[in-house]
Amino acid sequence: MKKISILGSTGSIGQNALNIVEMHRDKLNVTALAGGNNISLLAEQIKKFKPEIAVVLNEKRAKEIETLLKGDRKTEIVFGDKGYAAAAAWDEADIVLLAIVGAAGLLPAIAAIDAGKTIALANKETLVMAGDIIMARAKKNKVDIFPVDSEHSAIFQCIEGNRKKDIKKIFLTASGGPFRNKTIEDFKNIRPEHALSHPTWNMGNKITIDSATMMNKGFEVIEAVHLFGLDYCDIEVLVHPESIVHSMVGFKDGSVIAQMGVPDMKIAISYALLWPERLFSGLDFPDFTSIKRLCFEKPDTIKFPCLKFAFEACRHGGTLPAVMNAANEIAVNGFLEYRLDFPGIFRIINKCMELHKTINSPELSDILEADLWARQQAENLISSYNRHEADPDWPRFTSKNQRF
Repeated sequence: MKKISILGSTGSIGQNALNIVEMHRDKLNVTALAGGNNISLLAEQIKKFKPEIAVVLNEKRAKEIETLLKGDRKTEIVFGDKGYAAAAAWDEADIVLLAIVGAAGLLPAIAAIDAGKTIALANKETLVMAGDIIMARAKKNKVDIFPVDSEHSAIFQCIEGNRKKDIKKIFLTASGGPFRNKTIEDFKNIRPEHALSHPTWNMGNKITIDSATMMNKGFEVIEAVHLFGLDYCDIEVLVHPESIVHSMVGFKDGSVIAQMGVPDMKIAISYALLWPERLFSGLDFPDFTSIKRLCFEKPDTIKFPCLKFAFEACRHGGTLPAVMNAANEIAVNGFLEYRLDFPGIFRIINKCMELHKTINSPELSDILEADLWARQQAENLISSYNRHEADPDWPRFTSKNQRF
C-alpha cells in the first residue's frame, strides 16, 4: 500500500489521480489533500478519501470547509503556506503528487524534497523557476522525481533500459493548441472563451491558455533539460495535432523510440505513482485504423514567440526563467480577466524579460525576489499596454523585429 499526498487535488491532475486511487484502493491510499478555493469539491474529496490532513488557501476557507464537513470528520484542516508545507512533508506520505498550478508549487516542492519524499511532479513551474536548485536538492536528499506531464512521462518511458550516453535527441511533441491554423492578424480577436477550448486535452484554465500560446511547451523544454540532464540544443519541438505520440527519444544509432496512447493524463499519473508497475487505467488503445495518419510539423515561432522566449531563458539560465514564468502568470491572468488581449500576453512577457537584469547563479531568495519583481512589473506593463497599445516601443513580433 502506497500512501499519497496530493497537492492540487481539486484541479484536473488531482481529480484524475483520485480516480486512479478509486480504481486501485488495494494499492493506493490518500493521506493528505491540498486544494485552493474550490471548497465544495475538496469537502467531497475529504468525505470520500478521509485523509489525515487537508489544506486550503486561508483561514476563511478553512472555516468554510469545517462548516461543510459539519464535524463529521477526523481530518485535520490547516491553511496557508505552512499548511501546504505540512502536507508536502506529511510523515505518513510515501509519495507527494505536486499538482499545484504556477509558482505556488515551488516551496511545497522544496518541503517535500527536504522531508525525503518521492515526488510525482506535475508542476512545471517548479523546475522552470529553480531547476538547478531543485535537482541538486533532490540528489542530496536521495529523492526520486517522477514526471507526470504526458510528454516527460513519455520520455522517461522511452529511455528506460537504455543508456543516457546513447541519447542524441529528444522530440517533444505539442498539439499546436486551438490556434495553430489562425493568422497573427486573427489573434487580436481571440477571447478567453476561444482560448479555453483545447482540441484534444482537458486541462485547467491556466494550462489551457499556456497551451494556446505554446508557453506550456516552452516550460516543458526547460523541464526536460533538468529532469533528464540534457542540453536545450538537443531538444526539438514538433507539432503533432493528433496527440497520440506523446514524445520520442532519438539514439545515436539512428533509432527513435516513441511512447503512444490516447490523450488522457491517467496514464502518466498512474505510471508516476506506482513506477515501475503499470496500473489498469480504464483507457483503450488508440484506434489506429480510424486515425489513419500521424502528422508532424515545425512550430511557428513567429506566431507563437513564447517557445523562443523559453529557449532563450533556458540558454541564459539564472533568474530569467523565473521572470518569464511570473510574467506569464500575470499576463495569462490579465487575459482571462479581459484586461489584456491575446497578443498582449506575448508582449508583456517579452518586456519583462528585456527589463530584467539576470542573476546568473541565484540562491532561492534571488529567485523568489525575481518572481516578485516580475509580477509587479507585469501588472504595471498591463496598465501601460492598455493605455499605449499603439506605442511603437511595444514589439509586434514580426520576423523583422522579434526580440529573441
